[in-house]
Amino acid sequence: MGKFTNEAKQLLEFVGGKENISAVTHCVTRMRFVLADPAKADTEKIEKLACVKGTFTQAGQFQVIIGNDVTDFYNDFTALSGTGAASKDEVKQAAKSNMSFIQRLMANIAEIFSPLIPALIVGGLVLGFRNVIGDVKMFEEGTKSLVEISQFWAGIHSFLWLIGEAIFHFLPVGIVWAITKKMGTTQILGIVLGITLVSPQLLNAYAVTGGGDIPFWDFGFATVDMIGYQGQVIPAILAGFTLVYLEKGLRKISPSSISMIIVPFFALIPAVLIAHTVLGPIGWTIGAWISTVVYSGLTSSFGWLFAGVFGFVYAPLVITGLHHMTNAIDLQLIAEFGGTSLWPMIALSNIAQGSAVLAMVFLQRKNEEAKQVNIPACISAYLGVTEPALFGVNLKYMFPFLCGMTGSAIAAIISVSSNAMANSIGVGGLPGILSMQTASMASFALAMGVAIVVPFVLTYIFGKRKLQG
Repeated sequence: MGKFTNEAKQLLEFVGGKENISAVTHCVTRMRFVLADPAKADTEKIEKLACVKGTFTQAGQFQVIIGNDVTDFYNDFTALSGTGAASKDEVKQAAKSNMSFIQRLMANIAEIFSPLIPALIVGGLVLGFRNVIGDVKMFEEGTKSLVEISQFWAGIHSFLWLIGEAIFHFLPVGIVWAITKKMGTTQILGIVLGITLVSPQLLNAYAVTGGGDIPFWDFGFATVDMIGYQGQVIPAILAGFTLVYLEKGLRKISPSSISMIIVPFFALIPAVLIAHTVLGPIGWTIGAWISTVVYSGLTSSFGWLFAGVFGFVYAPLVITGLHHMTNAIDLQLIAEFGGTSLWPMIALSNIAQGSAVLAMVFLQRKNEEAKQVNIPACISAYLGVTEPALFGVNLKYMFPFLCGMTGSAIAAIISVSSNAMANSIGVGGLPGILSMQTASMASFALAMGVAIVVPFVLTYIFGKRKLQG
């Protein structure tokens, strides 16, 4: 008999029995179910189980927060229920049957960018650290940076750009690879296609100007500009899906005896040609249009209104999964304007939801069961991961969620009104200040203060009434 046999037996009953489970797996802290009929799950009874920290539904999956013991719980659950172990990919695939078209579209976008997040976080931290040592004038009466007075730190500053460039300039390689990985096609072909978009043979995208000479390939009857797509998102996405559909189409019609030769050759070469002649210029234009519209909105006289709305609705977007769309917009803004005003607001939303949970920590400090959920959720949100805070605490009581949204909106207005911009994305929550451009750190720090104080005070005031009423 396992440690969680009794709780597992109860959970099996409350989710609707074995026949209601299409697939089940687990992640670091949660059991992840795909249920044949989600309505059969009795969430109230499930959340009363001693080992359960909360429940929520996302991306077609019914998720039960267990905590650090989730592996042991999962083993006891599968042994009891007889449900076979499923991979995360299998669960995701099964979950799509419970999703609308929009939800499936967002899930696909999320699956493209999710593998890139660790690299983007590293890149954000690297660029942030370079900002601090290279741009902040904190020595010799505020006239010199650390790099200017120390050869060692000057060397570190230069060396770290090796990593920053690899992540952000060569981002298309990662995007095309992620697409081929997700779609189940040949990943090395995706990597090669991505490299052709950022090859040193091409004019660097960051060097393209209206008055400069652009090299070109001359085919006699036509010429093609030799322009790279460093940091570009949409051209890489379009090129990646073109390669995928060419490869899949060729595999269907190619004899198996020669498919190893025919498919890679006739998939990769046309994909590269189409990418540079059609998709690259179109994607660049679309990306430039999107980034210009967003940038113009943020810097217009009504930018504060856009900021307030975005700051208020970002947390609900996380619940729906639509927030993944902002990754592409952020990256496009960085490529086009050298920075993004969206990411600071995202980091502030993380902080605001974490501060609402912090207030709940104080309000429920005598509740040992609540503390086990509240404290880890607060820490996680302050570090940029808000799902435990949202689903485990704030949505459960609702008023902390609304207080967090309010604080986020006010902080976003301050951030945009002061033209706070980030050099990179990936580093959210309190560490997000490291992603800020040097000139924006002070104003972002002020917005951070608002994102900490306002949700905490509002949640504490309303909590006093709600929890004691």
